[in-house]
Amino acid sequence: MSGPIEKIAELIVDSLRIVVFVGAGLSTESGIPDFRSPGGVWDKYDPQEFYFQRFLESETSREKYWQMATDMYESMKDAEPNRAHLAIAELEQLGKLDCLITQNIDGLHFKAGNSPDKVLELHGTAMHVTCLNCHKRYDRDAIQIRIAGGDKAPRCDACKGLLKPATISFGQSMPAEETQAAYEHSAACDLFIVIGSSLVVQPAAQMPVIAKQNGAKLVIINRDETPCDPIADYVVNAQASPTMATVIERVRRALANISRV
Repeated sequence: MSGPIEKIAELIVDSLRIVVFVGAGLSTESGIPDFRSPGGVWDKYDPQEFYFQRFLESETSREKYWQMATDMYESMKDAEPNRAHLAIAELEQLGKLDCLITQNIDGLHFKAGNSPDKVLELHGTAMHVTCLNCHKRYDRDAIQIRIAGGDKAPRCDACKGLLKPATISFGQSMPAEETQAAYEHSAACDLFIVIGSSLVVQPAAQMPVIAKQNGAKLVIINRDETPCDPIADYVVNAQASPTMATVIERVRRALANISRV
């Protein structure tokens, strides 16, 4: 692995506008289950029951949704960032990170130290709740206290609108502003690094292709093969946390050597 690791570190040192794109593989290394894998949430619940339209139309569906969402939140609320999260945050501290595009909803990048203005959450976040009517924002833990107290499908205390975790559900539109920004940053970067994503969920999986088409180098760090491997400059099939820890150590060392020259 040392060969590609050294090359990836060199690319990072030489790059000015790095976009990092992360998926569920990063979260699983912090102990958060991959909801699609055996034993995940979709083994316990039928995804067909949680389409956005059903949430809007049925109180029963909303109660079932909140039950599922509570199970998901319990698995992630106390999770801690792993070494890959910390390495990405260090890229920002080094002035290398142009943008972090995440498919994850766990907020671990903020715990690691990334700035909100550097992070695009394509699938929203489970860390707060919003009213679908007046858009008032609530702390997630405050709403979970209401649910634990018997409020099975909470409503907004300001307008009585429906409350929902600020995540993107099946059948719900992707956030237009964040998605457009992600495409623009992908097209403008000089290095695009994929970490812990299978690159099969659209439209997000198109972003490394856009980056490559616009002249960026493409690095993929993922446990399994991805559809974009053939166009990547470097592919490392390994766990994200130890791999990124080694990469950022090499980057740190290289930048220190440069500063001494």
